[in-house]
Amino acid sequence: MLSTLLVANRGEIARRIIRTCRELGIATVAVYSDADAGAPHVHEADTAVRLPGNTPAETYLRGEALVAAARAAGADAVHPGYGFLSENASFAAAVAGAGLVWIGPPPAAIEAMASKTRAKELMGAAGVPLPAPVDPATATEADLPLLVKAAAGGGGRGMRIVTELADLPGELKAAEAEATAAFGDGEVFVEPYVVGGRHVEVQILADAHGTVWTLGTRDCSLQRRHQKVIEEAPAPGLTDALRESLHTAAARAARAIEYRGAGTVEFLVTRDGRAYFLEMNTRLQVEHPVTEAVHRLDLVALQIRIAEGRALDPAPPAPAGHAVEARLYAEDPAAGWRPQTGVLHRLAVPDGVRLDSGVTDGDTVTVHYDPMLAKVIAWAPTRDEAVRKLAGALERTRLHGPVTNRDLLVRSLRHPEFAAATGLDTGFYDRNLAALTPPADPAAVRTAALAAALAEAPGRSRFGGFRNVPSGPQLKTYEHAGTPYEIRYRLTRDGLHAEDLPGVRLLAAGPDRVVLEVDGLRRAFTVSRYGDRIHVDTAQGSCALTALPRFPDPAARTEPGSLLAPMPGTVVRIADGLAEGARVEPGQPLLWLEAMKMEHQITAPAAGTLTSLPVHPGRQVEVGALLAVVTA
Repeated sequence: MLSTLLVANRGEIARRIIRTCRELGIATVAVYSDADAGAPHVHEADTAVRLPGNTPAETYLRGEALVAAARAAGADAVHPGYGFLSENASFAAAVAGAGLVWIGPPPAAIEAMASKTRAKELMGAAGVPLPAPVDPATATEADLPLLVKAAAGGGGRGMRIVTELADLPGELKAAEAEATAAFGDGEVFVEPYVVGGRHVEVQILADAHGTVWTLGTRDCSLQRRHQKVIEEAPAPGLTDALRESLHTAAARAARAIEYRGAGTVEFLVTRDGRAYFLEMNTRLQVEHPVTEAVHRLDLVALQIRIAEGRALDPAPPAPAGHAVEARLYAEDPAAGWRPQTGVLHRLAVPDGVRLDSGVTDGDTVTVHYDPMLAKVIAWAPTRDEAVRKLAGALERTRLHGPVTNRDLLVRSLRHPEFAAATGLDTGFYDRNLAALTPPADPAAVRTAALAAALAEAPGRSRFGGFRNVPSGPQLKTYEHAGTPYEIRYRLTRDGLHAEDLPGVRLLAAGPDRVVLEVDGLRRAFTVSRYGDRIHVDTAQGSCALTALPRFPDPAARTEPGSLLAPMPGTVVRIADGLAEGARVEPGQPLLWLEAMKMEHQITAPAAGTLTSLPVHPGRQVEVGALLAVVTA
C-alpha cells in the first residue's frame, strides 16, 4: 500500500494525478521549475520540491534530480504522467533502483517500444498487422506519398509528409535534425502515407496476474501538425469485426512484451477498413478521460492499484454512452497554428462537462512548455448529444487572455463531416481549415465593440444616460484581428444613436454587462477589461478587442522588410548557405524558431536581398525581436 507519491510532471496531468491520490488517501509531492513556482499543481500537492531552472532540459527531464526529490520528500512511488520522462526506460529503472515504486510498465517493456522501428519488428513477430517499410534510397514515384517519422519520441516531432520524390532528401534531413533536437536521437524511417486514414487506438490495462483489459476504442483523427485536437470514444463507424480485430491486436501487443499498467496501442485504419499498427504508448494518454467517461473508471487509480500488485477484475465494466474531448490550446490556427503566450486572465467552463486544466485564472502561459491549456470532456448517451453538449459548452466558455483555438473547436464539432462521422481522417484540417477559420463578421465585431464602449460610458443608466446639451458623438476605437473599428455613438433623451449600427437599442448598461436589442432580439454582453485588452462574451461566442489610443505613438514603426519573432523562442537553425547579401524568393525558408515544443519556419515575405541576419543557431529571442531584413 503506497503512502506518498511524487508526480514527475507538471500542469494538467500533475493536477489530475494529485486529484486521484487525494481521493485514495495518498500524500503527494510535486516538482516545479522556476517558471512553475506559482503553478496550480505546486499549491495542490502536499509537498513540493524545486527544480532550479526554467526549461524542460534543466528541470523535468533531469531523472537524477527527480529521484533525489522523491527520496528527499520521503515518497515511496513515482508517477511520470505523460510526456517528459514518462516513456524513458532508464528513468523507470533509476526509480526502481532507488527502492521506489514506478507507476508504469516495466523498463523492459518501455525499452521494447521506445524505438518505432524495433517496436514494429516485435509486433510483426506477434502477428500484429504492419504497414510495409520503404527504403528511401530506392523509393520511386509509385511509392508516393511517403511519411518520414522519427524512430524515437512522438507528438509529431520529426515527422514529414513527402508528396514529391525530389523533396525526400531534404525532408529526411529536416526530420533527422528535429528528432535529434527533440529526443537526442536522429534515427528516422519511411513508410507509405495513407491518404484519408483514421487514427484509432485501443486503451489497455494489464496486471501482474495475466489479465489484460482492452477498453474499447478511441478515434483521434482530428489532428494538427500530427498532434491530436479532438478525441472521442468509442470510435464511430467501425464494424464489429474491425473493432474485435483491433482489440485482439492490442492484447497481443501487450502480451508480447509482458506489459503492466496502462498503455495505448495506436492503429492507422484505411478507408477500406484495414488496420495497421502505428506505435504503442507505454504511458497514460492525454485523451484518457473519454475512456474513463464511457467505462466509468479512474485509470490513474487503476495504475496505482496495479503498481501495488493487486489484480484487475476478470473483465472491465461494459461501455455506456459516448464521450468527446477537445484540447484547448493557446494558439492561432489561422496563423499556422502559432503558439501564443501571455496572462490567462479567465477560464470559466459551464457546468455539465469535465474540465481537466493545468492553469487557473491569472497564470502566465510561457514559451517553455506545451501550449495546451485544458481539456474539456462531454459525455452523453449518444454521440450526437455528446458532440452538441461539448460544442455548446465551449461556445459559452469565458476564455480571456492569449488567442486560443476555441472557435476552431466549436466549428469543428459542428462541421457536417464531423457531425456525420463521414470525415474522420487525419486530413480533416488540411481540407477544412480555411472554412473553419473564416474572418470575423464585421457587424458582429462592431456590435461587440459598441457594447465595450457603452460599458465604459459615463452616466450609464437603464435609459442610456445623457447630457441635456448638444454635443458631438462619443468616439472609441478598438482593434480586432488587426482591423480597427471606430465606434461613434450618442446617448440622448431618446436613447442610443449609434452610427453604422442603426436600429440597435440600449436596454441596460453597466461596467461589466450591457444589454442591447439587435434586429429585434434581446442580447446580453458580458464585458471584461484587462488593461487595454477587452473581452466581450455572449451566448453566441466571444470577441477579443484591443482599445486603441486616440493618438498613436508615431515611433511605433518597423523598418520595411523586417521579420520579427512572432513569439519568444530559440533559433534552432539557419537555411543552408544563407548569409547577408543572398538573394531570396517569396516564401523561401530563412530560419527555424523553436517555441512551445514546435518548430516554426520563418520565410521571406518577398523577393529581394537579405540585408540583415542578426541571429544565429542557439540564440534566444523575445517576441518582436528582429530576426532578418529582406530588402525588396
